[in-house]
Amino acid sequence: MDPEEAILQTVLYADIFDYPLTPAEIHYFLILTPATREGVLSAMQNSPWLKARLCLTQGYVTVRGRQAIAAVRDERRRSSAELWPAARRWAKVIGALPFVKMVAVTGALAVDNAPAGDDIDYLIVTSPGRVWLARALAVGVVRLARLAGVGLCPNYVLADTALGQQRRNLFIAHDLAQMVPLVGQRVYAEMRAANRWASAFLPQAQQPLRSEPELRPAGWAAALQQFGQRLLGGRLGDRLERWERDRKLRKFASAAGQTGSAAELDADRVKGHFDDHGHPILEKFHERVERYRAYRGEAARGAGRLELSEEATD
Repeated sequence: MDPEEAILQTVLYADIFDYPLTPAEIHYFLILTPATREGVLSAMQNSPWLKARLCLTQGYVTVRGRQAIAAVRDERRRSSAELWPAARRWAKVIGALPFVKMVAVTGALAVDNAPAGDDIDYLIVTSPGRVWLARALAVGVVRLARLAGVGLCPNYVLADTALGQQRRNLFIAHDLAQMVPLVGQRVYAEMRAANRWASAFLPQAQQPLRSEPELRPAGWAAALQQFGQRLLGGRLGDRLERWERDRKLRKFASAAGQTGSAAELDADRVKGHFDDHGHPILEKFHERVERYRAYRGEAARGAGRLELSEEATD
């Protein structure tokens, strides 16, 4: 794709979330197009076509007419800073639960775009055969955190044997690029390697945008985790895993079967996204692309559209 069109599309995608980007972030999230940071900066500085559509406001690049979201981002950056200490603290607690191998912050907080009082979203990776049991233990932590006035949402739990994402599109690629691993850096690296397809959508987003120190369980927390794994690693754990999975599948059956659900509920994954946010986001993105005439001519319009297909491709 033409670098100028790629820059505009990148800004338009972020605009859906009221999230203006810095020039460095535009390079990181640049859609479909390998480029150097210098090349991106040069295009933004020297392209009359881009200058007619974009402007720099408080250090952020916004679509013309949307300069007000620069203040929104600053406000959410401040509220996100207030949430991060709790995100680290509770990730460390979840990371010490039996069978938990990785805890990563996802969603708005991962990119410092969380409004005040927002829930903290986590993706959790577990040992195989203990996805539902580990999730049940994590829900116990959620209830404990609620007593402390903190909202946690472990909305995606999967086994380390199921790291590859079945849905492959720009929305999922962004989720992978944005997540911030707090526990299990090695497993995070394995997850990115299992989803190399995402580099086709975001060629520069190969490393975490935000780097955090490893919060690996140590001392008494590590000892308790190992004890729990020994206690629940055999037949007792197998029975509890089956019981919890069957109980929750019955509870979720109606919502998971609704049109538009993006839930993944099986032995290896618990993704309780009963409303598919990805498809509407991508539709909004394409509407914005057309509105701001990111494509030059009908031929480019036909060739440049990102596919909305959810099918896995290599």
